[in-house]
Amino acid sequence: MLNPTDFDYHLPKNQIANQPLNNRDQSRLLFVDRSSQKLSDHHFFEIENYLGENDVLVLNQTKVFPARIFGQKPTGGHFEILLAHQISQDTWEALSRPRLKSGLLLNFSSSLSAQIIDSNPDTGLITLKFNQFGTEFYQSLNQLGHTPIPPYIKNSQSEKILRQNYQTIYAKNTGSSAAPTAGLHFTKELLKKLSDRGVQIEYITLHIGLGTFQPLKLENLKSKTLHTESYFIDPDTMNRLNNAKKSGKKITAVGTTTTRCLESYAINPTATSTQLFIYHPYKFKFIDSLITNFHLPQSSLLMLVSAFCTYPNTSQKFSNFSDSLIGQAYLHAVSSDYRFFSFGDAMWII
Repeated sequence: MLNPTDFDYHLPKNQIANQPLNNRDQSRLLFVDRSSQKLSDHHFFEIENYLGENDVLVLNQTKVFPARIFGQKPTGGHFEILLAHQISQDTWEALSRPRLKSGLLLNFSSSLSAQIIDSNPDTGLITLKFNQFGTEFYQSLNQLGHTPIPPYIKNSQSEKILRQNYQTIYAKNTGSSAAPTAGLHFTKELLKKLSDRGVQIEYITLHIGLGTFQPLKLENLKSKTLHTESYFIDPDTMNRLNNAKKSGKKITAVGTTTTRCLESYAINPTATSTQLFIYHPYKFKFIDSLITNFHLPQSSLLMLVSAFCTYPNTSQKFSNFSDSLIGQAYLHAVSSDYRFFSFGDAMWII
């Protein structure tokens, strides 16, 4: 059985991007050719030279909300909450720092409070029932909340700027605790150029949850599942995608979240959430190429992109990460001073 520790690499801390480039599409783009096994260096805006009428670009239009909120216990102690998954209208699954016990009443402001109705010592998750929901709840979050950038990013920008930077330019449907970062490289101008070239551009929604923040565990490999993430594909969109697939068009997923959504749909067209864990030797069913950022060592996302580049999706058998095509791509990116993680550069696996 594969182990998360099999998917490791060394990254100097100075290559972690702490903020995006001023011009999003000026980021670097590493081409990874699965057929020739070759790597080549480009810039993101150059994708317009390689996409045309036979291509479909699928993007995740989920919208990040200010999911980090701070509060005070009745005893006076302070705490931090990261909202990760909405269970019902007023109930959320969350992470807390420090660990909080079931039954506690938490106050975030004079108007917003929540009761902890469950605290799981095994997962570290708590379940919160708020006194607000819907528009009122999100208005409170917009006033009190903070952008949930990952903890390894050290960013000193104002909350106002962060909310702009940690959001795709096509974000629409609120519900993510993290940004679909592969999409951060797109500008309105670049999308228009692609559309003018005849590229079919489609949008799905998958709300990103705890998988971004929780380390991968062996239990995930044993159960072959990840955290639950909800998604939605408009029926008309899915019809267009199915028709494009049948007609031989090339489906390019922008990001691992879009990939999980489309692959989950291919497995079960009636589902609205997924726990799909993609790793070797998973056979991809819907996507033909993948635009993605550089991922954390020992992460499920690194295992996904590795699976996309190995048998049965290519002729290359997987023996170990460092010798694999993706392992070589990461080694090249590190030695070539690419910028890593959420605000970093991208790769395009074709």
